[in-house]
Amino acid sequence: MRCTFRLLASVKPARYLEAGTPTGLTGLFTHPSPRSTLVYLYSRTLDALSEFPETSLYRQSTEALTKHRLNIVSAVVPEGYKEWSAIAKQIISENPEAFARQENVQGMDVSLQGKMTQETSDGKVFIKRRFVPEYDERTVEWDGEKPLKGGVEIGTTVGFEDGTKKLELPEEPLLTVAQVEEIENKIGAGLIEEVIQVAEGELKLLDVLKRSEVWQDLEEKPVEGQWSYFTRDTASPTT
Repeated sequence: MRCTFRLLASVKPARYLEAGTPTGLTGLFTHPSPRSTLVYLYSRTLDALSEFPETSLYRQSTEALTKHRLNIVSAVVPEGYKEWSAIAKQIISENPEAFARQENVQGMDVSLQGKMTQETSDGKVFIKRRFVPEYDERTVEWDGEKPLKGGVEIGTTVGFEDGTKKLELPEEPLLTVAQVEEIENKIGAGLIEEVIQVAEGELKLLDVLKRSEVWQDLEEKPVEGQWSYFTRDTASPTT
Protein backbone atom coordinates (compact mmCIF):
# COMPACT_ATOMS: atom_id res chain seq x y z
CA MET A 1 0.00 0.00 0.00
CA ARG A 2 2.84 2.39 0.77
CA CYS A 3 4.28 1.91 -2.71
CA THR A 4 0.82 2.51 -4.18
CA PHE A 5 0.57 5.83 -2.35
CA ARG A 6 3.87 6.95 -3.82
CA LEU A 7 2.98 5.85 -7.34
CA LEU A 8 -0.41 7.56 -7.26
CA ALA A 9 1.22 10.77 -6.03
CA SER A 10 3.84 10.88 -8.80
CA VAL A 11 3.39 11.69 -12.46
CA LYS A 12 6.24 9.39 -13.43
CA PRO A 13 8.57 7.06 -11.55
CA ALA A 14 11.87 8.57 -10.44
CA ARG A 15 14.95 7.43 -8.57
CA TYR A 16 14.51 10.14 -5.96
CA LEU A 17 11.39 11.50 -4.27
CA GLU A 18 10.75 15.17 -4.90
CA ALA A 19 10.44 17.20 -1.70
CA GLY A 20 7.07 18.84 -1.16
CA THR A 21 5.15 16.53 -3.48
CA PRO A 22 2.06 14.64 -2.21
CA THR A 23 2.70 11.31 -0.52
CA GLY A 24 -0.80 10.02 -1.16
CA LEU A 25 -1.93 10.78 2.38
CA THR A 26 -4.01 13.92 2.83
CA GLY A 27 -1.98 16.85 4.15
CA LEU A 28 1.28 14.88 4.23
CA PHE A 29 4.00 15.88 1.80
CA THR A 30 7.35 14.35 0.89
CA HIS A 31 10.02 15.36 3.40
CA PRO A 32 13.18 17.01 1.99
CA SER A 33 15.67 15.15 4.25
CA PRO A 34 14.00 12.38 6.23
CA ARG A 35 17.18 10.51 7.19
CA SER A 36 18.99 13.37 8.94
CA THR A 37 15.73 14.52 10.51
CA LEU A 38 15.08 11.13 12.07
CA VAL A 39 18.68 10.80 13.26
CA TYR A 40 18.32 14.22 14.89
CA LEU A 41 14.94 13.46 16.49
CA TYR A 42 16.01 10.06 17.80
CA SER A 43 19.25 11.53 19.19
CA ARG A 44 17.26 14.26 20.95
CA THR A 45 14.91 11.61 22.32
CA LEU A 46 17.75 9.52 23.74
CA ASP A 47 19.20 12.63 25.39
CA ALA A 48 15.84 13.44 26.97
CA LEU A 49 15.33 9.86 28.16
CA SER A 50 18.73 9.89 29.89
CA GLU A 51 17.25 12.35 32.39
CA PHE A 52 14.63 9.79 33.46
CA PRO A 53 15.49 7.30 36.21
CA GLU A 54 16.93 4.06 34.87
CA THR A 55 14.19 2.19 36.73
CA SER A 56 11.49 3.94 34.68
CA LEU A 57 9.70 1.37 32.53
CA TYR A 58 8.74 4.11 30.07
CA ARG A 59 12.42 5.02 29.66
CA GLN A 60 13.43 1.41 29.17
CA SER A 61 10.82 0.61 26.52
CA THR A 62 11.07 3.91 24.64
CA GLU A 63 14.87 3.84 24.72
CA ALA A 64 14.95 0.35 23.26
CA LEU A 65 12.52 1.24 20.46
CA THR A 66 14.31 4.52 19.68
CA LYS A 67 17.73 2.85 19.48
CA HIS A 68 16.31 0.13 17.25
CA ARG A 69 14.83 2.65 14.82
CA LEU A 70 17.93 4.85 14.93
CA ASN A 71 20.06 1.85 13.94
CA ILE A 72 17.74 1.12 11.01
CA VAL A 73 17.86 4.69 9.72
CA SER A 74 21.61 5.14 10.28
CA ALA A 75 22.40 1.92 8.42
CA VAL A 76 20.86 3.22 5.19
CA VAL A 77 23.42 5.66 3.78
CA PRO A 78 22.80 7.69 0.60
CA GLU A 79 25.38 7.64 -2.17
CA GLY A 80 28.08 10.28 -1.67
CA TYR A 81 27.22 10.85 1.99
CA LYS A 82 30.75 10.18 3.27
CA GLU A 83 32.28 12.72 0.87
CA TRP A 84 29.55 15.27 1.61
CA SER A 85 30.00 14.86 5.35
CA ALA A 86 33.77 15.40 5.09
CA ILE A 87 33.27 18.63 3.12
CA ALA A 88 30.63 19.90 5.56
CA LYS A 89 32.81 19.14 8.58
CA GLN A 90 35.77 20.94 6.98
CA ILE A 91 33.68 24.05 6.29
CA ILE A 92 32.39 24.05 9.87
CA SER A 93 35.82 23.50 11.44
CA GLU A 94 37.38 26.26 9.31
CA ASN A 95 34.62 28.73 10.18
CA PRO A 96 33.73 28.10 13.84
CA GLU A 97 32.76 31.75 14.36
CA ALA A 98 29.91 31.33 11.89
CA PHE A 99 28.21 28.65 13.96
CA ALA A 100 26.86 28.86 17.49
CA ARG A 101 28.14 25.79 19.30
CA GLN A 102 26.59 24.50 22.51
CA GLU A 103 29.01 21.74 23.41
CA ASN A 104 32.27 20.19 22.27
CA VAL A 105 31.90 16.45 21.70
CA GLN A 106 33.74 13.75 19.84
CA GLY A 107 32.29 12.81 16.51
CA MET A 108 30.03 14.87 14.31
CA ASP A 109 26.86 14.13 12.40
CA VAL A 110 25.69 17.00 10.19
CA SER A 111 22.07 17.84 9.48
CA LEU A 112 20.88 20.70 7.28
CA GLN A 113 17.37 20.72 8.63
CA GLY A 114 16.50 23.65 10.46
CA LYS A 115 19.77 29.40 10.81
CA MET A 116 23.20 27.98 10.96
CA THR A 117 23.58 26.82 14.57
CA GLN A 118 25.14 23.76 16.13
CA GLU A 119 23.23 21.55 18.50
CA THR A 120 24.59 18.54 20.32
CA SER A 121 22.42 15.47 20.88
CA ASP A 122 23.44 11.95 21.86
CA GLY A 123 27.13 12.63 21.17
CA LYS A 124 26.50 14.03 17.68
CA VAL A 125 26.73 17.60 16.42
CA PHE A 126 23.94 18.76 14.14
CA ILE A 127 23.93 21.88 12.01
CA LYS A 128 20.47 23.39 11.94
CA ARG A 129 19.16 26.07 9.61
CA ARG A 130 15.95 27.87 10.46
CA PHE A 131 13.84 28.94 7.52
CA VAL A 132 10.58 30.78 6.99
CA PRO A 133 8.03 28.70 5.08
CA GLU A 134 6.43 30.12 1.98
CA TYR A 135 3.32 32.17 2.79
CA ASP A 136 0.16 30.27 1.90
CA GLU A 137 -3.06 32.26 2.16
CA ARG A 138 -5.03 29.03 2.18
CA THR A 139 -3.65 27.93 5.54
CA VAL A 140 -2.79 31.23 7.31
CA GLU A 141 -5.56 33.32 8.84
CA TRP A 142 -5.39 36.91 7.54
CA ASP A 143 -4.61 39.48 10.26
CA GLY A 144 -5.25 42.58 8.14
CA GLU A 145 -1.59 43.03 7.23
CA LYS A 146 -0.05 42.63 3.80
CA PRO A 147 1.52 39.17 3.56
CA LEU A 148 5.28 38.86 3.37
CA LYS A 149 6.58 37.23 0.22
CA GLY A 150 9.37 34.74 -0.13
CA GLY A 151 11.31 33.02 2.62
CA VAL A 152 14.47 30.97 2.67
CA GLU A 153 14.35 28.17 0.16
CA ILE A 154 16.04 24.83 0.63
CA GLY A 155 17.99 24.59 -2.59
CA THR A 156 21.00 22.76 -3.94
CA THR A 157 23.27 24.69 -1.57
CA VAL A 158 22.86 26.42 1.76
CA GLY A 159 24.61 29.80 1.69
CA PHE A 160 24.83 32.66 4.18
CA GLU A 161 26.87 35.80 4.65
CA ASP A 162 29.54 35.80 7.37
CA GLY A 163 31.08 39.25 7.46
CA THR A 164 32.54 39.81 4.01
CA LYS A 165 32.57 36.22 2.78
CA LYS A 166 29.83 33.87 1.77
CA LEU A 167 29.80 30.36 3.16
CA GLU A 168 28.03 27.49 1.48
CA LEU A 169 27.22 23.99 2.61
CA PRO A 170 26.38 21.52 -0.13
CA GLU A 171 23.02 19.88 0.09
CA GLU A 172 22.92 16.54 1.86
CA PRO A 173 22.73 13.60 -0.58
CA LEU A 174 19.23 12.23 -1.02
CA LEU A 175 17.99 8.75 -0.27
CA THR A 176 16.76 6.87 -3.29
CA VAL A 177 13.17 5.66 -3.46
CA ALA A 178 14.42 2.14 -2.77
CA GLN A 179 16.31 3.29 0.33
CA VAL A 180 13.26 5.14 1.65
CA GLU A 181 11.14 2.04 1.15
CA GLU A 182 13.79 -0.09 2.87
CA ILE A 183 13.58 2.09 5.98
CA GLU A 184 9.78 2.11 5.87
CA ASN A 185 9.59 -1.67 5.57
CA LYS A 186 12.05 -2.32 8.40
CA ILE A 187 10.37 0.10 10.78
CA GLY A 188 6.90 -1.00 9.72
CA ALA A 189 5.04 2.13 10.81
CA GLY A 190 3.85 3.61 7.52
CA LEU A 191 5.49 6.22 5.34
CA ILE A 192 8.76 7.73 6.51
CA GLU A 193 6.93 11.06 6.88
CA GLU A 194 4.54 9.38 9.30
CA VAL A 195 7.50 7.98 11.23
CA ILE A 196 8.88 11.53 11.51
CA GLN A 197 5.54 12.76 12.88
CA VAL A 198 5.55 10.03 15.51
CA ALA A 199 9.15 10.87 16.50
CA GLU A 200 8.24 14.56 16.83
CA GLY A 201 5.26 13.69 18.99
CA GLU A 202 7.34 11.41 21.21
CA LEU A 203 9.88 14.17 21.79
CA LYS A 204 7.13 16.61 22.81
CA LEU A 205 5.62 14.02 25.13
CA LEU A 206 8.97 13.46 26.82
CA ASP A 207 9.11 17.12 27.84
CA VAL A 208 5.66 16.89 29.41
CA LEU A 209 6.49 13.68 31.28
CA LYS A 210 9.78 15.10 32.53
CA ARG A 211 8.16 18.27 33.89
CA SER A 212 5.49 16.16 35.57
CA GLU A 213 8.06 13.73 37.03
CA VAL A 214 5.75 10.84 36.25
CA TRP A 215 8.19 8.36 37.80
CA GLN A 216 7.41 9.64 41.29
CA ASP A 217 5.19 7.58 43.58
CA LEU A 218 1.51 8.41 43.57
CA GLU A 219 0.24 10.62 46.39
CA GLU A 220 -2.66 8.24 46.82
CA LYS A 221 -1.50 4.64 46.83
CA PRO A 222 -3.53 2.31 44.58
CA VAL A 223 -5.67 -0.25 46.29
CA GLU A 224 -4.61 -3.85 46.06
CA GLY A 225 -5.39 -5.30 42.65
CA GLN A 226 -6.18 -1.92 41.04
CA TRP A 227 -3.63 -2.43 38.27
CA SER A 228 -4.35 -6.15 37.80
CA TYR A 229 -6.00 -6.90 34.48
CA PHE A 230 -8.63 -9.57 33.91
CA THR A 231 -7.00 -12.94 33.32
CA ARG A 232 -8.43 -16.39 32.78
CA ASP A 233 -7.90 -18.57 35.78
CA THR A 234 -6.70 -21.88 34.41
CA ALA A 235 -5.77 -23.37 37.75
CA SER A 236 -7.64 -26.51 38.72
CA PRO A 237 -10.20 -25.96 41.47
CA THR A 238 -9.21 -27.29 44.84
CA THR A 239 -11.31 -29.98 46.45
